[in-house]
Amino acid sequence: MKTALIQFTAGEDPATNLETVRHMVRDAARSGAAFVLTPEVSNILSNSRRHQQAVLHHESDDPFLAAMQEDAGALGIWLLVGSLAIKTDDEDGRFANRSFLISPEGQIVARYDKIHMFDVEIDETETYRESAAYRPGTQAVVANTPFGKIGLTICYDMRFPHLFRKLAKAGATIITAPAAFSPVTGKAHWESLLRARAIENGVFILAPAQCGQNGPTRATHGHSLVVSPWGEVLADGGDTPGITMVDLDLADVGRSRRRVPSLDHDREFEGP
Repeated sequence: MKTALIQFTAGEDPATNLETVRHMVRDAARSGAAFVLTPEVSNILSNSRRHQQAVLHHESDDPFLAAMQEDAGALGIWLLVGSLAIKTDDEDGRFANRSFLISPEGQIVARYDKIHMFDVEIDETETYRESAAYRPGTQAVVANTPFGKIGLTICYDMRFPHLFRKLAKAGATIITAPAAFSPVTGKAHWESLLRARAIENGVFILAPAQCGQNGPTRATHGHSLVVSPWGEVLADGGDTPGITMVDLDLADVGRSRRRVPSLDHDREFEGP
């Protein structure tokens, strides 16, 4: 299955980001991709909650999502919108960081709200409090497609192996991990974490990423990755915008799991 990972530099204007993504999705489809994936928060990357409140939408009337559904249907492709910042009806006004899997008919077949919030202090100058603006999700999601079951995750989720294990145990053979990763943690951990999650569970990991300088005080790591169930990096998108194309041999999942059937060897234990 030919797969395409979209890597670009989102800014604060959802309309501009949409125009960029639509061109790249169409280019990927014209190149033969049957499954196209975009990064985390494809519609906006902003540090201003006030600005987000002014320009974001609820899912039901979000123009970015509607355009992605239209394009998936017109192009006849499976499309993962890695995530969108979406308004909710929560009393505290927090948004959802929500991933959407769209069918070739333009229908949303799965949605996933990011469970793990990126609340960290990387150093004296780089601090994130994702939970201040986004509410955490509570439900793991596996979607059925004609080419296998897909588990959905977003960015910081990759540091929580038990989530990936649950998805694999539920039948996922592909797990998506769209991201807007910090350059500091990206350089140190991005590839290692994704390869580990692929190896542990015998799954393909598809991780489309934001890259470059997204704003005056925000940058992202890039290096969209496709990792095989054996832990091989099949493609690396580098640190500039572009489309990473890979032909997936989905039979690799079965071959890897037969060689090391660790999914069948989980055991209950006590302590500590």
